Amino acid sequence: MTNLQFWEEKMKEKRKKTPFREYLKTIVSLRTLNLYKNNWFTSVYPPNINKVKIYSHKEFDDNRDNLINYWINYDFEKNFFDNFKILSFPINLAPTVLFWECENANFTDQTANVKNCYLSFVVIGWCESVFYSFSVKENSINIFNSVMVWDNCENIYFSNGIIKTFYTFYSKHIINSANIWFSNNLIWCQECIFCNDLENQSYCINNKKLSKENYFLEKSKILKDKENFLSYHNNLNVKWKNYGSNNVNGIFNIQCENVENWANNYQIKNSRNVMFIGWKDAWENIYDCFTNTPYETDIYWVFSTWFWSNIYNSYQVASSSNIFYSCILENCSFCLWCIWLKNKQFCILNKQYSKEEWYELANKIFAQMESDWMLWDFFPWELNPFYFNDTMAYLIDDSFTKEEVEKDWFMWREENIKVDIPEWVDIIYESSLQNYQWYDSNWIWQINPEILKKVIVDKNWNYYRIIKMEYDFLVKHSLPLPEIHWLDRIKLWFKF
Repeated sequence: MTNLQFWEEKMKEKRKKTPFREYLKTIVSLRTLNLYKNNWFTSVYPPNINKVKIYSHKEFDDNRDNLINYWINYDFEKNFFDNFKILSFPINLAPTVLFWECENANFTDQTANVKNCYLSFVVIGWCESVFYSFSVKENSINIFNSVMVWDNCENIYFSNGIIKTFYTFYSKHIINSANIWFSNNLIWCQECIFCNDLENQSYCINNKKLSKENYFLEKSKILKDKENFLSYHNNLNVKWKNYGSNNVNGIFNIQCENVENWANNYQIKNSRNVMFIGWKDAWENIYDCFTNTPYETDIYWVFSTWFWSNIYNSYQVASSSNIFYSCILENCSFCLWCIWLKNKQFCILNKQYSKEEWYELANKIFAQMESDWMLWDFFPWELNPFYFNDTMAYLIDDSFTKEEVEKDWFMWREENIKVDIPEWVDIIYESSLQNYQWYDSNWIWQINPEILKKVIVDKNWNYYRIIKMEYDFLVKHSLPLPEIHWLDRIKLWFKF
């Protein structure tokens, strides 16, 4: 066993024993769903993030190769985390994290290879037209107000846990199906409304099979009742199934094996403390991870990786392998305690080394970390740039208190996020939306395009707008205008 493998095994064993609440607090707190105005940009980083300047995506990308020139030597008089703080704090940031080819996606975060995406998070792999959604992957198109839509889906609205499925609305936990409304736990189904826990069925309403002719007559009546669409969604059965899985516990684990804790995983095995992990092929040994996208194996204590393997205590790492304590790397290998590098290998604290030098120095640093009882820890909490109560850790478990998290140096947002509404903008209230949508005399659904000029205020005094691509989708599929703020639409799906 090489020295590097020795240290890897130590980290692996420790990470296999993490309490779930600690996993939430440390890893899941790196995912915020909030956006702020920071240096005139829309950014996931609140304005008080250590006074670091926010660059445009283009300016940051143009400067990316120069980061190899910004490095420090490791100082053994300081512990590891103090070394990393010296490196990390002066580095400027892009407003959000975009990897690879992204077109018209500046108002998204944790995004790679996508086109025409807006106010969405974790959109990966040749997706197009994704709006107000979280965790959309692999050739999924026309996705609105949804969470976990994976593996070649199309035309999905207000839904959660959708895999290989088309034309699905106000539903959850749907696999290999099409033309589904207000349903839950369906697999290999078509044309189902108000159904639950069905396999390989068609033309069903309330789990009762109808003739094709009667089904479409009843469907037409149901879909005219648009005022109740949101309540139909809210009354969905809260139970879930773990399809095609063996020895798993948690919620909606699909074709998984030996998974302990917790939700929304697809084709992984031998894993623990995992959420929103998966791709179209099975991979294994993923521990304490959140929003990762295999192909990958041997991933420990990691937030958001995409492809490749052998990554430890890192976050936002794309197409890289043999990465330790690093953040936001792309196409790298054998990097320790590096930040924002691209197409680099054998680096420590952003400094380039020969292969032999790298192994020798890495061994010494790992030994120091073990003696300081840091080898198996994640980044210190004071390096987390987000308000804890804006993160998904708090959204999933709101029993965390301000006193508890501030004791560990997390930030806590006290004031409401300011929304700048120009004085000249026409504001309307959610209660008046019916004035902008109706059936005409031929029973064709209409939405007044004047709604595009309005700012809507929902019942909780949140402000939002309807954009043109959203308007076109609503009209095409005869859907009512959304009655709640786009962020609250996403949050609806996390009431586990």
